Amino acid sequence: MSQTRFIPLPPHKWYACGTLHKLRRVQGVLLFAAASVSLNAASRCENLAGLTIPNVTLKAAEVPAGPFSPGGGPNSVATTLPSFCRVIGVATPVADSEIKFEVWIPSAGWNGKFQGVGNSGWSGTIAYASMAAALRRGYATASTDAGHTGDDLKFGLHPAKIDDWAWRAVHIMTESAKAVVRASAGQFPKYSYFTGCSTGGAQGLTEAQRFPGDYDGILASDPGNERINRVASYLWSWAAAHKDPASAIPAAKLDLMTRAAVEACDRIDGVEDGVIGDPRRCRFDPATLLCKRANDDKCLTAPQVEAAKKIYEGPRNPRTGAQIFPGEPPGSEYFGDGGNAGWSGYIMDAAAPPRLDFWRYFVFNDPDWDWLTFDWDRDLEYAHRKMNDIDATDPRLHAFRKNGGKIVMYLGWDDPIHVSQSTLNYFQAVEREMGGVEKTGEFFRTFLVPGLGHCSGGPGTTTVNALPALEEWVEHDVPPDKIVASRVVNGVVERTRPLCPYPRVVIWNGKGSANDASNFSCVKKE
Repeated sequence: MSQTRFIPLPPHKWYACGTLHKLRRVQGVLLFAAASVSLNAASRCENLAGLTIPNVTLKAAEVPAGPFSPGGGPNSVATTLPSFCRVIGVATPVADSEIKFEVWIPSAGWNGKFQGVGNSGWSGTIAYASMAAALRRGYATASTDAGHTGDDLKFGLHPAKIDDWAWRAVHIMTESAKAVVRASAGQFPKYSYFTGCSTGGAQGLTEAQRFPGDYDGILASDPGNERINRVASYLWSWAAAHKDPASAIPAAKLDLMTRAAVEACDRIDGVEDGVIGDPRRCRFDPATLLCKRANDDKCLTAPQVEAAKKIYEGPRNPRTGAQIFPGEPPGSEYFGDGGNAGWSGYIMDAAAPPRLDFWRYFVFNDPDWDWLTFDWDRDLEYAHRKMNDIDATDPRLHAFRKNGGKIVMYLGWDDPIHVSQSTLNYFQAVEREMGGVEKTGEFFRTFLVPGLGHCSGGPGTTTVNALPALEEWVEHDVPPDKIVASRVVNGVVERTRPLCPYPRVVIWNGKGSANDASNFSCVKKE
């Protein structure tokens, strides 16, 4: 089990905003500029700019149906959308804080619900693609830039902006968006959901931990909620592969390792499908690939074997021997589909340890800090004391459960970016805190996805449409006993598999196609 650090936070604290809390209690807070039910949609939308929200400025305009491009940034590709009211907001809750957000409300056909959508990485940008998906389903939706622009971690020199990114921006976005929806529709959303993967998943868990009244349902996927230890583990893995130039493992050999790991562990779950069902049960040893003669792409040199072993093992505290963060799972080495898949982007191909600026700007406030001086005991302890607010590892979800909140979380077993064992450790901590497996399952369920990488990619089922299951749970009190995932290639469904709520596992009945979910069952783990 990894050395997850948890520093308690005060329960029920409204921190810097509390806008919606006040709106629900105080009559007359919402001020309209000549509001009237007879106004057409464009006028109603424009009048939202006159809404008074503390420390927030708004502008609004109706966007007609058809192609829409928000302009600027990587998410500016035009997309076709139904007509909607676009509200652009800027919140300045404290000095040195500037949180940008947008709220989109369908001009017609609103489903009565609200969906906040999360961010990715450490970057600050509105998640337009996720907003578009929510809008097409009839949701009012919102996204924030998390209080800064771009992926430059120099914003870590500003404590207020760290708080914005870590926990404040999504909360303020959420309260402001609900106020806007109330002003537009004359009622608050009947149900509110948050969806996000990676950092977005961690934002969802943060909402449940800090602001338990914000959302009725949270869909958190591959969340990087143990942020400090994960960034430390990047140092570990990168050093294992690069301190000695002979230790670096090229892409062809990463592919070799994946194929060897799958060959060794594919059949453990009873199905030979090119996927490792549970990497925890895999005992692949990279030394089996040690070169017997010449070094080529069909074997690993001794330094490469040693590097691979360290990466699989993950970092440990040199004084106590405690596991700091889980190692990379076997099967995650190489996916062959580029991007951040596999070990290439974050370990082998990086010119320096990933997220080095976290230590320079967030922790030590020294742009010249040398990672070679990192002390795995003293410096990591200091980072946890100073930066504990950026983790989302509080298992005390009593208030969220009391409010009727539900969480569905799914994790890719082949995720090389956040390593799902870390988040599974957190879920097990929640089980211990909340009264065990059965009690936790009444409001929080986790699904492990064999062969799924970080949010996407990988050899397994990579399409997980879990939001309908969450809606059924929140709105009709039907908990998800399974979620069917699929593998879609060029628009064709090649495989479906049920995902089972942990700790239940999926078992093939031994009959029928192993590519058909109907031939599998969820059973209790023995």
